[in-house]
Amino acid sequence: MAFGINKRRIRKALRRLQSLPGGWNFFLYSGNKIRTWWLRTIKSPKVAHPSSIMLEVTNQCNLRCITCPREYQYGEEMAKGFMNLDALKKVVDEAYPYVDSIGLTGLGETLMYKQLPEALDYIRSKNKGIITTISINAHLPGTVEMVKKIADKLDTLQISMDGVGQVYEDVRLRSDYDFFYNNVKEIVAWCKDKRAEVMFNFVAVKENYHTMAEVIEVASELGVVDVNITPFNVAAVTAHGIDYYDFFHTEAFKQELLRAKEKADQLKNVTMTVWDIKSPNEFQKCHLPWGHFYISWDGYATPCCAKPFPKELNFGNVFDDGLMHCLNTPGYLEFREMWYKNEVPSFCEKCHMVDLKPIDLPIELPVN
Repeated sequence: MAFGINKRRIRKALRRLQSLPGGWNFFLYSGNKIRTWWLRTIKSPKVAHPSSIMLEVTNQCNLRCITCPREYQYGEEMAKGFMNLDALKKVVDEAYPYVDSIGLTGLGETLMYKQLPEALDYIRSKNKGIITTISINAHLPGTVEMVKKIADKLDTLQISMDGVGQVYEDVRLRSDYDFFYNNVKEIVAWCKDKRAEVMFNFVAVKENYHTMAEVIEVASELGVVDVNITPFNVAAVTAHGIDYYDFFHTEAFKQELLRAKEKADQLKNVTMTVWDIKSPNEFQKCHLPWGHFYISWDGYATPCCAKPFPKELNFGNVFDDGLMHCLNTPGYLEFREMWYKNEVPSFCEKCHMVDLKPIDLPIELPVN
């Protein structure tokens, strides 16, 4: 299946290739890539050292968004806190020199983690080519000041952008659109000559999908060059069933998606990407059992960034038992065996990967 080119991923890959581990670490790094390939070739449920990990530095947040699973039953029941910096460094130590990218984000507002600059410094002290990413809501009073501290330590600064004006405020409760807009304007201006690339992430729901083209326009105004559109995932939301996905197949939604793409093409300074809308909906569509492993703020290895609730399912505590032990526990191996059989675990029911059917569009869209 052919999809449009994702320019952002190409830029990241080229940046990584410019700063691969050196000396003996290069042979460890290369050997691990070969082992990863070999394990997948023989269809082993085991994994080698991961090339990508996601560290949830906090799941605390200052907003209450209707798109966020932390605002529903699972989120209400989860423990909340901040990742211990020494524990974070220990995970980075185990992931190096094999890791290519580290996301320092999760269900919470990343900039609430006061030790973020030190965490980024530690990662870059290992290898300056490790790609680092965070996601923020740009709504803390000190947002701009914190971004100024980390803009040259970071590769991708993703900002959640779920509508324009009143629609934005209706989706992202406790928010102020004008405050958000002005913060993003300052952030983009500051990052213009810095390492960090600024992008928008838009979660499409019934309340905001009609503003996708307008979000593209705002990105153009502010100088945000990438906008990613992704569907609301109801896997972790007890308030909705899989029938929620029906609206993504309506003519109204499809026309708005096409209108957003036309707007991006017209403006030329914004690249729009979307989720994989073409592939069959099935467990094997999901890559998370094999990469971009999620570690909760308190150390638990959970199988999914869309439903990172250790009380529902986890494969051990990385802080106690180590990263590789948790990634290859009997439970995780069984989870991946189900992936090979294309059998959907009960944990993954209602996920858009398995229950959102392909969307028929007359054009190809670049996939995130």
